[in-house]
Amino acid sequence: MKTINFPYIAMAIGLLLMMLVIKGSQLDGQGNTVLPLLTLLIANECAFFLTITGSYIGLKYLKSINFNIRLKPLYTMTTILCILLTIQFTLLGLKLWPL
Repeated sequence: MKTINFPYIAMAIGLLLMMLVIKGSQLDGQGNTVLPLLTLLIANECAFFLTITGSYIGLKYLKSINFNIRLKPLYTMTTILCILLTIQFTLLGLKLWPL
């Protein structure tokens, strides 16, 4: 696999893990989460590292083509989505962490 394709994979897996973390963090009638807290935190952290790596590889490639968005519009949108997912996983991780 070429590393240039990694943002596509990171986005797909990141969206899947986002759905898992959001659905798993819902509270039941007794105030417990659907999935155990440690499972949610591990899934969130893995997704964070996956999407930040996809963002880095995507930005590195876009820099090599001088950020010409018209040349690779789908790749640009995928990289932007990876950046947004990274931010969302950061905020969600802080929200999940028990203080």
